[in-house]
Amino acid sequence: MDSKQSSAEEIIVHSSDNASAPPDLRFLHYNDVYHVDASSAEPVGGLSRFQTLCNFYRDDRRFKDQPGLLTFFSGDAFNPCLESSVTKGSHMVPVLNGIGTDAACVGNHDLDFGVRQFRHLTSQCTFPWLLANILDPALGENEPLGNAKKTAILTSSNGIKVGVIGLGEREWLGTINSLPPNLIYKSVSATARELIPGLRDQGAEIIVALTHQREPNDNKLAELTEEGLIDIVLGGHDHYYSHSFINGKHILRSGSDFKQLSYIEVRRKTGGIGKWDFNIIRRDVVSSIPQDPQTVELVETLTRALNSRLEKPIGYTATPLDARFTTVRLRESNLGNFVCDLMRFYYQTDCCIMAAGTIRGDQIYPPGVLRLKDLMNCFPFEDPVVVIKVTGKAILEALENGVSSYPALEGRFPQVSNIKFQVDYSLKPGSRILSTRINNEPLNLEREYVLATRGYMARGKDGYTSLLIQEEGGTATELVSEENGVLISTILRQYFMSVKVLGKWKMWDPSLGRYWGTVHQELQQVHPILEPQAPNTKAVEAFRAAAAKDSTKRGHAGSHHGGGRMTPGGMRPEGAETPLNESESEFEEDGSAGAKSDVKPVPMAVSQRERELVIMRKVMRKWWRLAGLPGHPSLCDELGEGEFMVNWTKAIAPRLEGRIKEIKSSSASTRKK
Repeated sequence: MDSKQSSAEEIIVHSSDNASAPPDLRFLHYNDVYHVDASSAEPVGGLSRFQTLCNFYRDDRRFKDQPGLLTFFSGDAFNPCLESSVTKGSHMVPVLNGIGTDAACVGNHDLDFGVRQFRHLTSQCTFPWLLANILDPALGENEPLGNAKKTAILTSSNGIKVGVIGLGEREWLGTINSLPPNLIYKSVSATARELIPGLRDQGAEIIVALTHQREPNDNKLAELTEEGLIDIVLGGHDHYYSHSFINGKHILRSGSDFKQLSYIEVRRKTGGIGKWDFNIIRRDVVSSIPQDPQTVELVETLTRALNSRLEKPIGYTATPLDARFTTVRLRESNLGNFVCDLMRFYYQTDCCIMAAGTIRGDQIYPPGVLRLKDLMNCFPFEDPVVVIKVTGKAILEALENGVSSYPALEGRFPQVSNIKFQVDYSLKPGSRILSTRINNEPLNLEREYVLATRGYMARGKDGYTSLLIQEEGGTATELVSEENGVLISTILRQYFMSVKVLGKWKMWDPSLGRYWGTVHQELQQVHPILEPQAPNTKAVEAFRAAAAKDSTKRGHAGSHHGGGRMTPGGMRPEGAETPLNESESEFEEDGSAGAKSDVKPVPMAVSQRERELVIMRKVMRKWWRLAGLPGHPSLCDELGEGEFMVNWTKAIAPRLEGRIKEIKSSSASTRKK
């Protein structure tokens, strides 16, 4: 892994023997890009500065009379990032096109939203997506996954033909839940031997292997293929910059997230091994690089469109969701239960532990509409969910760490799924857990369990050293890595789309439908889903007079400010907001974001009934309070029979289960496992 400090200057990674001679070919390479905005630490990255470097190598006078630039991308652009949770990757289409990409390899995260969505996005790209060794029999004999191409021939401005083959590793196939069944994986090296001669027959003088696989697999590809078959391997999937030379082949990966790129000059050799000589230059995208004005405008347009989308409804809850720090960092939370269960069922693991600091809302989300903004604000972190295999002893140590700082409101407190434990906070930290059960069976300290958690915790953060993966010096076996994992916000977004009544986005494919059907069956055993129902007529009429009287004092019903969510236009009744219509694209195909509205209004009758119900609930609460009746809920009322009225989705109703039980007696002297 590279350890060089960031620099605005060109960094020579590999120098060719005759670097002073004019190049015969010029390449640009990048991989694994997610955020269009710059970060705060160097190299700051950001699309606008990255585009400045691309424009420099493409158009600067220094390269006058030299061959035109060929630009290669090694996969992972459509996910994961918070923006993709909103756009399903569509915001990256104008970005990849604007960079001037000539060929791309399919990355695992490019398929996170299903094959249909991938095909929809790539159909708008001005370059081919390649993947030669992963085949989908459902598309036809010998047809690549997602209708990608196996190979491509690129012709440089000086007439030299460049053969390109796309290759992916077996490991990431098992990490994508939206893939079709019965995929066929073929050996990377065998596929290269099979297809590259055909590229040579078409006149290719140089062969580029464009890959999306871990560095050891790229090294293996170089070792298992004879010299001269492949000239250079341009890889992705790892998020660091590296270069090596194995078996006569250069192997290069060019950082991630618009923070680095590689500029490569290629010259014919006059002797030695191979036919081509490579001069490889690394560029760090640092803050001193000026921003490209046109790209700044594109980023601002994308950001405006994203912000507009964040205000739109995504789901509905029939129960108050408790995200307060004083709840999630001290005790079991229904929101914590729901999200942990969703993580567990999404990856089909034995159990789940999530540090409560993951939940950032610090509020109660009352019954009613949930917006995208609520989801993103509550789960803003961009480390994906990972899956690891750990012993029962490691899980016990993790739980002990989670409760060790009680009653301090620390983010390490554990929210769990399929785990129940008893804790005595009067005992010494590290010895507070009295008993632990997984899947209603006593914890076996020696047994290995498959655990879903955050990448943050698998890196030993917040004291979770017992969950540290082997690659970081720990003992946990990594099954789904951070590179392959999906953000919590993305999982939640897909879940809410899967419970919609009025349809999902038009690229939702059968594989996604089948998968989420299974998740629903498991999740609803704990957290029921409410179907929309008509209100009880007598109940409506009984409250209508009281509601009218109350609204007369305040003005008219539409100005009542007690029961809605804050929107740019002010308070709105919780059921009167228009739903997000996923059946339309969120960005125009020409790349102009937000050019048309895709939001259709809820029928007026539904909106009016929701307004009335909001007022009714407020009147009842006021009457309850003034009457001094005991037993009024401390959070807020749960929706009752007939109160869930919107017709565009089903309502979630997360529950508490007693997963974390506090034992206040300090007399316990032994632990029960």
